[in-house]
Amino acid sequence: MTVEVAIRTAMEYEAKVRDTYAAEVVLATDPVAVRVLTLLAREEQGHLDYLVDRMREWTESGTVKLEKLGTQVPSAQLLAKGIKGLERRMAMTDEQRASALATLRKAEAAERATAQWYHKVVDELPGATEKALFSRFLEIEEGHAAIVQAEIDSVTGLGFWFDVPEFRLESE
Repeated sequence: MTVEVAIRTAMEYEAKVRDTYAAEVVLATDPVAVRVLTLLAREEQGHLDYLVDRMREWTESGTVKLEKLGTQVPSAQLLAKGIKGLERRMAMTDEQRASALATLRKAEAAERATAQWYHKVVDELPGATEKALFSRFLEIEEGHAAIVQAEIDSVTGLGFWFDVPEFRLESE
């Protein structure tokens, strides 16, 4: 796989995941669900913007710089800790629960497919910089998958949308 093919394909994956979240935002009725889905849609748009910039660099110079790629989504460990702290039960109708789970299953499938593809790219690309570029995407997409899984667990268990405060994590 070439760097150009990897970037172009990554752009397609990021746009698909973003569109999945954006479509579900308009269907969501719970305000916390709207915030979470909006946050994730913005994250994916940020990834797409980043990749567009990397493609520009690649087209102009034949190289890509490893620029910082941040995230507003907490780590899987912080999510797990937050879920443990939920004690109240939110009233949800069977219809609301089914709708929330349908939304989350779509998001889960998109995030897992994207992470799986990034894993393949990291394995196949030859250069250290290119591997590092896509390794960061893999890390972030796995974090997105973790938050979606936390949402699924909370809807099937306690019946909460786990609210994600907006903050930035430092890149490693």
